[in-house]
Amino acid sequence: MTFVLTEEQNMLKEAAQDFMSEQLSLTHFRKQRNAGANGKDPESWGAMAEMGWYGVLVPEEFGGSEFGYVGMGQVLEAQGRTLASSPLLQTAMVGVSALVLGGTEAQKSTVLPKIAEGKITTALAVDEHAHHAPANVAMTAEAAGGGYTLTGKKVFVPNGHFADLFIIAARTSGSAGDTDGITLFMVPRETDGLTISELSTLDYHGAANLELNGVVVPAADVLGEVGGGFALLDAVLDRGRIGAAAELLGLSVAAFEMTHEYLQTRKQFGQLIGSFQSLQHRAAIMFSEIEQTRSCVAGALAALDEGRDDVAQMASLAKAKASHLAHLVTNETIQMHGGIGMTDEHDAGFFIKRARVVEAMFGGEGFHKERFASLHGF
Repeated sequence: MTFVLTEEQNMLKEAAQDFMSEQLSLTHFRKQRNAGANGKDPESWGAMAEMGWYGVLVPEEFGGSEFGYVGMGQVLEAQGRTLASSPLLQTAMVGVSALVLGGTEAQKSTVLPKIAEGKITTALAVDEHAHHAPANVAMTAEAAGGGYTLTGKKVFVPNGHFADLFIIAARTSGSAGDTDGITLFMVPRETDGLTISELSTLDYHGAANLELNGVVVPAADVLGEVGGGFALLDAVLDRGRIGAAAELLGLSVAAFEMTHEYLQTRKQFGQLIGSFQSLQHRAAIMFSEIEQTRSCVAGALAALDEGRDDVAQMASLAKAKASHLAHLVTNETIQMHGGIGMTDEHDAGFFIKRARVVEAMFGGEGFHKERFASLHGF
């Protein structure tokens, strides 16, 4: 199957790449890192809102452009190229998807216009341990007084250190490991009983741990079906996985281009190192892996827009391939740059750090290989 962007999608891709390279370049990223911003860049996020990117997936009736997942993927790929820190993946992709797929009309009309305008950000809080395991939810949600009382913890929540609204998976019945009994709740940042511990992360994007002690959530803030939220959660996660794969693809392409340029300029023993056959072979492997991954990501994004029934398989394929690619390319970037690649003065280290974080986000290569095999009955 051939994937070709439409004229409008190409225009969005070019606009995103221009914006990222001009306003959110690696130079900007380094300045933010040196200033201790920990991934917070509200001025740039406001500019993104003016570009309309938070509303790419928001239905037109709620103030968005409803441009589709293929379009959103182009923006996230461009973001990955410059390692830009933004709420786009967690808000414009994950948060919007959760509301579109599981929200009531009242919830959609209240929250989606604010997201489209860039007025609020969201974060999905699922995992409670070091490894991604969406069914292992132990946080309790006890019915009380027409609502629910949430008690428990969530760890390493991306964007959790600044998100205005959390989408939290808690258990209304059953025990950790059961897919039945999981319910999704919308919890505003300022809710009583919610403690947010900001984390400084390896990739300088930041995250947070959450602790909920008797947090009261009205029944009106339940997303989807009470006790039957795992299917919704998994669908939302798949959209996040595909978005993360698009970001990893952009990151990998940028790291490869930087490495390829170095091979064409660095001399050793009186020759360009790009003339050494062993390095040519390694570069060829990276290029081939990039093209394979590009097809997987494009196919996954198209599956979402087409409403196909193989989205879960395509999501795991894209995330596994993109995680493998980013791991390979960023390792090679460091090695082929030699000693300078190990220094903070060079940008190579930024790529490998961001890659390792996004590789693990929503499940790494191993998780998705096993999931892909399980979905196919292997």
